[in-house]
Amino acid sequence: MDRAAIAREMDDARARLHALLAGVDAADLRRPSAGTRWTNEQLLFHMVFGYLVVRTLLPLVRVVSRLPAPVGRGWAALLNSVTRPFHVVNYWGSVGAARVFDHARMGPLADRTIAALQRHLAREPEAALHRGMPFPAGWDPYFGYLTLAEVYRYPTRHFEHHRRQLSLRGGQ
Repeated sequence: MDRAAIAREMDDARARLHALLAGVDAADLRRPSAGTRWTNEQLLFHMVFGYLVVRTLLPLVRVVSRLPAPVGRGWAALLNSVTRPFHVVNYWGSVGAARVFDHARMGPLADRTIAALQRHLAREPEAALHRGMPFPAGWDPYFGYLTLAEVYRYPTRHFEHHRRQLSLRGGQ
């Protein structure tokens, strides 16, 4: 997939997020999501959080992808060993953060974050997009070995995965 397609996917997800946020009311936001322990508002934040995480991961991927393969495998194995605490922090982090970045603030946060990711993506050297590293597979169904291009795609895949778990009146 080329960088223009990745950027378009991000734009499409951003538009879907704004449509979701525009169509919800307080009852929708408080309703439990389908298949997670989060409310819809907490899950919406978690969906945006995927983009925030990628901004943090980019420098790590750029460095680790240049190191010998055993370094990346060791890093992923170490992180896999703390999968259970990761899931606890992941859950409670979104619960707490959704109180600060609520439905009114998460749209602008997503706008800024996606725009920054798109700027970074546009400047990435082509060769860098093909280098990658292993990620802890126990943390996310989309993790495994990811190239830098796949890391840029990851938050939109994560967004779409969780969008199906929202339980909003008007659907998704």
